[in-house]
Amino acid sequence: MIKEMTKQDFHAFWPVFKDVIFQQETYAFDPQMDEKRAYQIWCEEPIKAFVYVDGEEVLGSYYIKANAMGPSDHICNCGYMVSPKARGKGLARKLCEHSQVQALALGFKAMQFNSVVSSNEIAVSLWKKLGYEIIGTIPHAYRHPHLGFVDSYIMYKWLA
Repeated sequence: MIKEMTKQDFHAFWPVFKDVIFQQETYAFDPQMDEKRAYQIWCEEPIKAFVYVDGEEVLGSYYIKANAMGPSDHICNCGYMVSPKARGKGLARKLCEHSQVQALALGFKAMQFNSVVSSNEIAVSLWKKLGYEIIGTIPHAYRHPHLGFVDSYIMYKWLA
């Protein structure tokens, strides 16, 4: 079940969130970020945040926000995280498909991912399958802990 995220949901998801940013393989977030700051970034600054809940367990989450202001405010941006327990089971696809419906309901016409780490091949492949295109490459944009400097992609999809 996908529903709007509450503070309690975020608290339950915090161990997964913390592990993802600590690994420094997919998100350009401070790995020492505390839960309060993470909640601000994921739940308060965006327009909305959602969770995928299975029983009592929060297995995934995404946020949605405007990517820019003024004449570009029709493009949104989302970020997704999935628990290791749920990876490979189609949850990221479900979250992304849900986010596209939400984007249209919120009045957005397009979605842009500003920095998809190129070494995150599973995500890049999924986003392509869902119709996103790589519209730009930022060379050496991400300092991966095992691979060194890797590129990041800007990915885009017109939704309307």
